[in-house]
Amino acid sequence: MFATESTQALNPFTVALCEYPNLPEADRLRAETRYARTLARQLGGETNVVEALRLIESLEDAPPEEITEDAKTVYQRWMKAARAASEAGMQGLGGEEGCYFEVRCQ
Repeated sequence: MFATESTQALNPFTVALCEYPNLPEADRLRAETRYARTLARQLGGETNVVEALRLIESLEDAPPEEITEDAKTVYQRWMKAARAASEAGMQGLGGEEGCYFEVRCQ
């Protein structure tokens, strides 16, 4: 599992590549690192990743009528960033059906 280490970020996050059996640990760590760096770059830094993730998690239980346009915009940015990060993370590994990256706030 890759954990951010930036001293600038108040709330670092972790990334884990899941459901990719038999992947050597060094390759897994490189993939997780590529994913985390790309996600942070796309969203404007580690703090923004954490803020966006927390907002998205709060939307899971929100009634549709309570979801603001700003929240929808953040969600769209997150999805775009997550796609780019996934492509970067999987670069050179080949596809493994069902694998995914899990991002968590620490």
